[in-house]
Amino acid sequence: MLKNLFATKPVQDMIAASEASGLKRSLGPAALIAIGVGGIIGTGIFVLTGVAAANHAGPAIVLAFILAGIGCVFAGLCYAEFASMIPVSGSAYAYSYATMGEFIAWFIGWNLILEYLFASATVAVGWSRYLVKLLDALHINFLPERLTNAPIDHVAGQGFTLTGAIVNLPAVFVIAVVTSILLVGIRQSSFVNAVVVAIKVGIVVLVIGFGAFYVTPDYWHPFIPENTGTWGEFGWSGILRAAGIIFFAYIGFDAVSTAAQEAKDPQRNVPIGILGSLIVCTVLYVAMSAVLTGMLPYLKLNDAAPVAAALEAHPSLLWLSIPVILGAVAGLTSVILVMMLAQSRIFYSMSRDGLLPPAFRAIHPTYQTPVFSTVLTGLGAGLIGGLFPITVLGELVSIGTLAAFITVCLGVLVLRHTRPDLERPFKVPAPWFVSLGGTFFCGAMALGLPGDTWFRLLIWTLIGFTVYFLYGYRHSTLRNKQ
Repeated sequence: MLKNLFATKPVQDMIAASEASGLKRSLGPAALIAIGVGGIIGTGIFVLTGVAAANHAGPAIVLAFILAGIGCVFAGLCYAEFASMIPVSGSAYAYSYATMGEFIAWFIGWNLILEYLFASATVAVGWSRYLVKLLDALHINFLPERLTNAPIDHVAGQGFTLTGAIVNLPAVFVIAVVTSILLVGIRQSSFVNAVVVAIKVGIVVLVIGFGAFYVTPDYWHPFIPENTGTWGEFGWSGILRAAGIIFFAYIGFDAVSTAAQEAKDPQRNVPIGILGSLIVCTVLYVAMSAVLTGMLPYLKLNDAAPVAAALEAHPSLLWLSIPVILGAVAGLTSVILVMMLAQSRIFYSMSRDGLLPPAFRAIHPTYQTPVFSTVLTGLGAGLIGGLFPITVLGELVSIGTLAAFITVCLGVLVLRHTRPDLERPFKVPAPWFVSLGGTFFCGAMALGLPGDTWFRLLIWTLIGFTVYFLYGYRHSTLRNKQ
């Protein structure tokens, strides 16, 4: 049984199955970069920048973004090697299946479901908040609070409580719209994503460009505020804590690899998409954080909408407020689209391997999209986003991401040893340094997460193993071929 659990899937079989899948290859390098940028720029730049600066790093939030970017580049390089070598849907799930075996692959795939499903719901709740702000700014808010808040909340020491709200209707609405777009087809979805990405990047550039004229250099001093005596509250430990928080603002780049099976010339274009999106977003993050901490003292950036807070401090920039809210709405929409796209492709890949029922790999005859997986993802994200608050949802996203990153980083070294004969159109430079560096960085981030996050991971994992042994183990395509 142990041998069966850790059986690896031949890379040649994975590529052959992908070519016969029926999914259309229509994504070029620009579309893949847009998917990566669409997944990365959103909650991080519109929310996390202010929180991390005010509570942990101060003006040195710039260094935290650079450190987090370096950690993501380690993981991104490893993703790029796998994506060029194994150009199939499934991201870290498919890569771990080829290197570490079916049981590890299931664990990673199950945690990617946790990451993408709850990330979609989390961002949908954030989208709802920005929509309400937009309606308020335009003085046309017709939505009662009972329809814009979660009916369930979690209070420390009391557990889950009822709030009196009915449902977060805007969150459900945006999930339904994105699901419809994804059902129409990958080309149409990527076009909508490209338009939305252009809008939000344009808004970010506007804020950086105009905000730079209102920077007060004194706000950058001291650049690294003195530590308060508590680990993680300013000083160098604060920079490390901030890097850990904003690290998750970068997670969208791994969604590029989930679309490898729908990419034209994936061996070339997927690495371009991964590394290109990381470079673009790191530059924008660093520039935006520098401008925001220069426009407003960092302690005043502890706001759910730090960009809006910085603009409100300068009346001559208030004209940018509505465009910024529009940019946030557009940015969060594209994040939801990318997360749900990735989730449906994970379902598809796991079903193709027999670990989930055949319905998950059903392709629509006209649109050539995985219809059941997409609809199920939409229903799950809509239900979760409509019922739970962002504080509960956000805690469940990070741990699955880090587990996937660690597996991919280690998988590069494993496959270099076990299959040195495989063609690698893109190779990780200095593989031992990059792979172990990525493993160390992501491992440190995971160990820094609170204990209740690990407990929730344990519960989720136990549910996943139950599903695997009741269904996946017996229906595995790899095992039934042997």
